[in-house]
Order: sequence, then structure tokens, then C-alpha cells
Amino acid sequence: MRYVDYAFYVLPFWYLWALYLLPVVWFVRRKPIEPTNWISRTAMHTCVALLLGFVHTSLRFAFEVGARIHPDSYSEQGVSIADVVGLATLEAPVHLFIYGAIIGVTYLVGYRRRLREREIAATQLSEQLALAKVQALRMQINPHFLFNAMNSISMLVRNRKQEEAVRTIAGLSDLLRHVLDDSADQEVPLRRELEFIERYLAIEQIRFPDRLKVIIDTPDNTLDALVPNLLLQPLVENAIRHGVSRSTAVTTVEISSRATDGTLSLSVVDDGPGLSVASPRGKGTGLGITNTRRRLEQLYGNGYTLELKEKEPQGAVVSISLPVHTVPVINGDRMK
Repeated sequence: MRYVDYAFYVLPFWYLWALYLLPVVWFVRRKPIEPTNWISRTAMHTCVALLLGFVHTSLRFAFEVGARIHPDSYSEQGVSIADVVGLATLEAPVHLFIYGAIIGVTYLVGYRRRLREREIAATQLSEQLALAKVQALRMQINPHFLFNAMNSISMLVRNRKQEEAVRTIAGLSDLLRHVLDDSADQEVPLRRELEFIERYLAIEQIRFPDRLKVIIDTPDNTLDALVPNLLLQPLVENAIRHGVSRSTAVTTVEISSRATDGTLSLSVVDDGPGLSVASPRGKGTGLGITNTRRRLEQLYGNGYTLELKEKEPQGAVVSISLPVHTVPVINGDRMK
């Protein structure tokens, strides 16, 4: 076969498929074959492939006849729809193979893209976790915090409350040990997060013995649910700093959790002076709230909510909702 004949007879088959490539890729991405719908979607894509193959054969057939590539083939009997259908039937396996190959390459490229995005997300979350730990450590070794904590311990010793003093020192040590823990876990069970918060609040209650009341309302069915590591720390810190510290009356800080319809709801509530419009806390854009929002978005995308609002008649409420799950979304640098 001459090169000219090859270019006009064989290559049009591939030229047409090159034109179909982008629309087919678009359609495959819009209607992916997934475990929950693989039967119906496979049937749909098979029908599309056969229809596209028929159109492809018809166009190529028309081109060949119009260009008189085979001048003697249809000179007497002419061209009928049966000729097109017969040729399309013969070429159907080839068209199905090509369509299937496009699906496979599309899925492979998409998988590699998602894998890269997950690696980037894991890296970002690791950085944010490290930042959260550094911020928590700074809070805990803040001169005022340490001074008040150690002063409270000194008063316990002078009052010969040795056991309570020892527990306080141990609690402070556990706080620092938890923050300096080099674990890369992005998520931890809620019970572990509460253990950390309880140690922190125990020390704060020594600082504010007559002004801080703590209520923790977390049913057993929520304790095994996973939450971002150090999620509650900046929220409780805000409640202490903006609620208890600015009030001379007894201030209640309540931490609660609920699991309903696959959603874990967490809240940190205080009945202190409330939100100040002039403060970052009042705008919901403080550093702790901002970093918490970013971490939740990285982990759960649009599957979370975070809301900061006034509490009636006074105080502040931080509410978070996220999917109930016990298998980590991200563990270290590996996506689950």
C-alpha cells in the first residue's frame, strides 16, 4: 500500500478518535464507574461506546466513498445503510477496546492526581499539627501561666496539701509531655483529647479556685470517635482567656459532645462577658479559630461546620460538627 493510500484510508480511523478523545474523557469523569453503580454505569458506557463507534464508522465510510478511495466497490449496487451497519458491527470490538482504553487511562491519570493531592494535603496537615503543638506549648510555658501555676503549687505546699500539689505538678508535666509527643497522628479518640483538656483545666481551676466551674458532658458513644489532635485546646483556652479572666463572677466552661445521624457535634460554652465586636474572638477570626478552621477543612473538606456565636443571656458558644468515624482519615503521611 502506498503512503498516500495509507494516509487517506487508515489514518482517518485514528483522526476521528482523536477528535472524540476530549468529549469522551469529559463524559467518563462526569459519569464514573464506581462500586455502587458499576453495573448500570458499565452498561451505559458500553452503549455510548457502540453508538460512538457507529457514528465513527459512518463518518469514515462516507469519507472513503466521497473520496472514492475504493472506486469499484460500490459503483454498481450503491451504498446502503446495511453496508454501514455491517461494517460498524465488524469494527465494534475495536471501538469498545479503544473506549475502554480511554476509560482506563482517564482513571489512571485521575488516581495519580488524587494521590498527589492527598500527599500535599497530608504535608499541609502535618505542618498545621506541628504549628498547633507549638502554639499549645507557648501557651503552656507562657510566663503568666507558669507563674500562676507554680504559685498555686507553692500555696498548696504551704497549706500542707502535698498530695494536691503533687497531682498539680504531675498534671503540668503531663501537659508538656503531651505537647512534646512526636506522634504524627492527625486524629485521636475524643477520650484522649478530653484527658489533655481535663489536665489543663485542673491547673486553671487552681488559678481560679472560686471563679471557674467546669462541666464536661460527653456520652460514652462519642468517646471513641476520632477528632483532630489538639482540636479543643485553643477553644478552651479562648474560653478561659476571654471568659473567666475578664469576669469577677463564677464562670462556667462547659464541654459537650453528641453523636447523631453520623455527625459528631462538639461545643465549648462559657457564660463569661461574651463576644466583643472589637476583638478577634468576636469576629471569629482569631488565630486559634482560624487554624482550627483550616485543619478541619483539610481533613473533612465541606463535611464540617465551625460556628462562634453569642450565648444568651451572656457568654460565647463555639460549635463544631464533623463526620463520626473511628478509622483515621489521615494517619501521619498516609491517607486512609
